[in-house]
Amino acid sequence: MNEIFNSISDAIISTSDFVCGVPEFLLLIGGGLFLFVYSGAVSIRRFPWALRELRKKQASDGGKQEGQISSFQALMSAIAATVGMGNIAGVAIAVAIGGPGVVFWMWVSAMVGMTTKFFEGSLAIMYRGKDTAGEVQGGTMYMITEGLGKQWRPLAIAFTIFGMVGTLCFMQANQLTESIITVSGMESTFTTKFTIGVVMALVVSFVILGGIKRIAKAAARIVPIMVVLYFLMVLAVVVLHYQHVPAVFASIFKGAFSLEAGFGAFVFVALTGAKRAAFVNEAGVGTASMMHGASKNNQPVREGLIAMLGPLIDSGIVCTLTSIPIIMASQSVDGFALAKDAGLANALGAFNSLLPYGQYLLMAIVFFFAFSTMFSYSYYGLKCTNYLFGANNAKYYNYYYLVMIVVAAVIKLNLLVGIMDLAFAGMAVCTMFTLIRLAPKVKAQMRIYFASHQTHD
Repeated sequence: MNEIFNSISDAIISTSDFVCGVPEFLLLIGGGLFLFVYSGAVSIRRFPWALRELRKKQASDGGKQEGQISSFQALMSAIAATVGMGNIAGVAIAVAIGGPGVVFWMWVSAMVGMTTKFFEGSLAIMYRGKDTAGEVQGGTMYMITEGLGKQWRPLAIAFTIFGMVGTLCFMQANQLTESIITVSGMESTFTTKFTIGVVMALVVSFVILGGIKRIAKAAARIVPIMVVLYFLMVLAVVVLHYQHVPAVFASIFKGAFSLEAGFGAFVFVALTGAKRAAFVNEAGVGTASMMHGASKNNQPVREGLIAMLGPLIDSGIVCTLTSIPIIMASQSVDGFALAKDAGLANALGAFNSLLPYGQYLLMAIVFFFAFSTMFSYSYYGLKCTNYLFGANNAKYYNYYYLVMIVVAAVIKLNLLVGIMDLAFAGMAVCTMFTLIRLAPKVKAQMRIYFASHQTHD
């Protein structure tokens, strides 16, 4: 029996490694490039507009605004979900595998992801539906049924099933538990892990049981603070070791375009960086559309402009902040070497080598990153449950979610992470198909919106 389980487990992990490699990369980056060209490079040409729209007070069309949260809260909540372990551990692994040049291709991927998020945010407002309680809701499942038609409902159901699995925070809960044990020096026992898991579940429950408004308020407070604190932490590293900064950025650009090791190595570096950024910002997966669909905003293009700032912050800014100390330590600290299978350990070691109490300061940042992700992901799973089983039954998902946090703290994750990655790939297939099919509808709205706001140009 054990052999059968191990065989099934190995098959799932192998399938996940394949599907979530080149095929998912081609889907997200290839689809994003198509939308980038089709939109007329909206993430570049309309970037100043996006900043202006974010600063503006929530617009009103004179009627009752549908939705539960502001556009700013939707953006912060979406970022709270994507800024997590991937921005630290994932970036550290990418740099260890592909070298400093991967960072440049993260920037390129972030630009492409901004375009995808623009279409997600716009369509989330254009095609909203109502749940069984009469509450306005948004997300890929509603884009499908309201935009593509009721005959596509099986695709919407598939998305929500994938979503209920993919948005469980096994990775965040497990890695946060391991990090706490490592830094504190506690013994790694079942009791210790279980206790940490229960404490995490209690903290998360205080926020998520209050619903989307409490989640959004928490995200609106936590995200700006944690990004600023992380920036200050990296700035301290830069100031203390300013003489090494030029070499860091020189190695990023040199590594990005170097053909010394052959064209194959160049392609490998580009793919590694672009894939890491695509997986971090989740552009095209459909998670952000559920959050932006809850915005009190009746202007689709405006929501899209605000939504496209997400990849800039998580894949552009935060991933770059992580890479600087890691590259710097690998180049300038004697005895420091990057391990290709130890993401968070690489980051902790780099910060500790360059900054007094660096590993403890980074652990504080990891703490906020992990919890912010757990807050927002619970909402995504709740929305999927709501769509499948109705508003009255959706609340039970939160209790299931809290139990799974404790479970994640005490078990090994290889199989579960493989299942979750496959679920994310399924979400991406449903979302990217929908975005590309409905792209002409967004382009038509763009013409109207930008023509009526020419005074902003």
